[in-house]
Amino acid sequence: MSTGVSATQLAAAAIVAGIFGTGIGGWALSRIGIHQGYSPAQPIDFSHRIHAGDNRIPCLYCHYAARTSRHAGIPPESLCMNCHSLLEKQTAEIEKLKEAVQEQRPIRWIKVHNLPDFVYFNHSQHVLSGIACQRCHGPVERMDRVEQASPLTMGWCLDCHRQQAHLPTLGIERAARNLIEKPQPAAGLDCSACHY
Repeated sequence: MSTGVSATQLAAAAIVAGIFGTGIGGWALSRIGIHQGYSPAQPIDFSHRIHAGDNRIPCLYCHYAARTSRHAGIPPESLCMNCHSLLEKQTAEIEKLKEAVQEQRPIRWIKVHNLPDFVYFNHSQHVLSGIACQRCHGPVERMDRVEQASPLTMGWCLDCHRQQAHLPTLGIERAARNLIEKPQPAAGLDCSACHY
């Protein structure tokens, strides 16, 4: 009676391992470039929960470029000082901010939401269409440290565009709304709108 492993059993085990490995490898390859959950430490611990949540500062007060530009932009330190030069409460992080301003030294913030170079995204188109910042960026007003909440993949974007295109504003209802409200541009599905 043989206690060794037969060639057939070894071949079957190799096939199962190959299928399993291919499945894991395929999943890993499908996640390349997806940084969902990315939350780097910043040079100054800035809490969006305190600013946008507790103090209800609108996103567009700080990220005002999002109304008119492709990029939302990081606010200049002087904008922060509009409030922080008047506030009595001081912390080590606020002192870092004030020191950078006094030395006219830019703060090297780390970008959290990164898209591939071949993707064109315009913040102003989305802001002017009434898309809430949280739709892409998640509940930033509850984040002490900003993280990428959404996958920001092409499929994820297309799902949103398809949902926007199927909103119940067709025919007579849409025409009536357009007389009362300024018409919002429809979300496009044309490849060249986002890729160049």
